Amino acid sequence: MLDFCRRTLTGKQTTVQTNKPKVKATADHMAQPAAVRKAAGASALPDVKRLTRDQHSISRKQISPNALKVLYRLKDAGYDAYLVGGCIRDLLLGQQPKDFDVVTSAHPEQVKQVFRNCRLIGRRFRLAHIMFGREIIEVATFRGHHSGADDEEEIAAKNKTASLSDKGQILRDNVYGTIEEDAERRDFTINALYYSVHDFAVYDFANGLEAINQRKIELIGDPETRFREDPVRILRAIRFATKLNMQIAPATAAPIPQLAVMLKEVPAPRLFDELVKMFLAGKAFDNFMLMRELRVLRQLLPLLDKALNQEPEGKAFLLATKALQSTDARIAANKPVTPAFIFAALLWYPVEIRSQTLMVDSGLNELDALNIAMTDILAEVQRTIAIPKRFSLTMRDIWILQHRLEKRGGRRAFKLLEQPKFRGGFDFLQLRAEAEAGDLTELALWWERFQFANDADKLILIQQLDKAGNDKKPTRRRNYKRKRPVDK
Repeated sequence: MLDFCRRTLTGKQTTVQTNKPKVKATADHMAQPAAVRKAAGASALPDVKRLTRDQHSISRKQISPNALKVLYRLKDAGYDAYLVGGCIRDLLLGQQPKDFDVVTSAHPEQVKQVFRNCRLIGRRFRLAHIMFGREIIEVATFRGHHSGADDEEEIAAKNKTASLSDKGQILRDNVYGTIEEDAERRDFTINALYYSVHDFAVYDFANGLEAINQRKIELIGDPETRFREDPVRILRAIRFATKLNMQIAPATAAPIPQLAVMLKEVPAPRLFDELVKMFLAGKAFDNFMLMRELRVLRQLLPLLDKALNQEPEGKAFLLATKALQSTDARIAANKPVTPAFIFAALLWYPVEIRSQTLMVDSGLNELDALNIAMTDILAEVQRTIAIPKRFSLTMRDIWILQHRLEKRGGRRAFKLLEQPKFRGGFDFLQLRAEAEAGDLTELALWWERFQFANDADKLILIQQLDKAGNDKKPTRRRNYKRKRPVDK
């Protein structure tokens, strides 16, 4: 095993450099005239803008101490290292970043040699995670262009491996380069911002500061090509627009409706993770509406989109939007939320439609039809969005409770209160009542009174149901056989 590891790390197929990379992008290098850098084949981006310490508002006091440790240790080891992307953008906007990402000239294996608390992850693009207890500082190597070398031998020598699908989607992206190439490979202009501890300056490679001032989400390069490289950028464009209260630039938004179908080629687990970011970040309603407007929803949840097209502002739309607005309100109030509740709301009416169809076509009873419909819909959705089992089971519990909450007679109401998922089922019932009104409103009010009443009042509520003729146990119909007359 040790020999295998040595061959892997030192063999011809994977070249690991132990000294500084030949191509360095220091502050002095970036201070060179743009003509010099472009003549060297560095980057096709606009001239880099350098904001000195007195020209920007970022202070090291706002930066995670662990992120600073990573920057300084890489710098001391002889590598270039910068904070990059969203953390710089958020600091310039006066927001507190959720995490801090670092980009460096060191290759992943070199980062691992510098940090003992490091683990390498990723297959599509190799990353280093530096562990500081619960905080993880993600470190990436400068990305380069896929066509950076003319032949395979030079690619191997530069430790560049990349793979693209026939449709231009990046399958593997371990292509290393310079900071200029890395900036060009960034997705949006507002993310091509770099902060250096070498001179405490901010470097803007793609007019990102101008985009921030104009409140504009804009892709770097040709939008169609960039979306084809990674279709998840479609979801990221929507998420950034709502999160930062910005508009997607017209040129960036134009190809989205046509290219959204490529989201189906993204691995299902990755799509689930991206949707969780969209629905559990306090902007679920805004993201949902923008996905619907740009025709993205039909690719991710076609069953829901079909129901919405049949009734654009019907009960399916009302339930979905009310659930998303409720989620946003809970996040704003620092209350717990779960993806299971959101997906249960988004898929309830497709489940109900399938259940009713089964009852009519196959003659199944209500409960059996509901169980089969739940299984069918979840299996269909899983092909696009890999909802983990712990959430799909909770979704099923919430849906089954909608059937059981209608049965309140005798001791059934008391037993339902003891169910672990009762609160989730009741909250879901309330949203359905707001979306449909009618008998569901009365049912939701009854359960609200019942769960907070004392034992005596609970018995009275159940007795009132019996007097009104509600929830009585159905009497079993007895089929008496007619006696045949006896021949005399």
